Amino acid sequence: MDMVTFRENTEDVYAGIEFEAGTDAAAKVRTFIEDEMDVTDATHDGPVGLAFKPISEFATKRLVRKAIDYAIEHDRDTVTLVHKGNIMKYTEGAFRDWGYEVAREEYDDTVITEDTLWEERDGEQPDDAVVVNDRIADNMLQQLLTRTESYDVLATPNLNGDYLSDAAGGQIGGLGIAPGANFGDGLCLAEPVHGSAPKYTGQDKVNPTAMILSGTLLFDYMGWDDAATLVRTAVGEAIANRRVTYDLHRQLEDAEKLATSAFADVVTGHVEQLAQAE
Repeated sequence: MDMVTFRENTEDVYAGIEFEAGTDAAAKVRTFIEDEMDVTDATHDGPVGLAFKPISEFATKRLVRKAIDYAIEHDRDTVTLVHKGNIMKYTEGAFRDWGYEVAREEYDDTVITEDTLWEERDGEQPDDAVVVNDRIADNMLQQLLTRTESYDVLATPNLNGDYLSDAAGGQIGGLGIAPGANFGDGLCLAEPVHGSAPKYTGQDKVNPTAMILSGTLLFDYMGWDDAATLVRTAVGEAIANRRVTYDLHRQLEDAEKLATSAFADVVTGHVEQLAQAE
């Protein structure tokens, strides 16, 4: 698997616009929806929790631009818009439509849609073009398992991206080796996909690979391509030699189980060897 997920991280249900069941606020929102918007069959009788799902043109197009730019700069073949637009037509359906608008209106010379690829080129992709397509989110989760090699860069709303990135992380050995970064206009915050794990504090046990590789994403952002490649290669050497932390040790035969600090020392050693060889 060699896949990059671009996940919008300011909108969707993660915006946190929620109203607890049984509260006056929830009752007011429900009354407004039913009376003012003439929606009378959206919920069952009794207390109900409510949440809003904002998906904006601005944030969607900003995300898709980043995904397409990345695909072009890193010689990737496809960008896949992942959505549930078949059900949520005015939110995730809009995400899909705005994504295609960006591709057609701003990248006409470098991007081709999957429909055009088959209608005009019988599926033969030009060497210098990025193909933009879309997949329904639940189908995409299946495709991750059965057609992994067919996907390259994913662009998703917030919730879909959460599911997909964790599922992809599981396929490569777990979230302990899944890096992440938050990219803005002029800012980058790199962090592992897995978040914090307080119960392991001070145990010198957990896999630092996700943190190390998140650092390489920061190097990429800064334009330090050689440094990023060097560290990634060093991590790969350590894993290929089966010198790993406990989470990968239980998945590999004849592997040596290392503490966090010992694994970091092994990676550092490979960095030094690779740097000297250049």
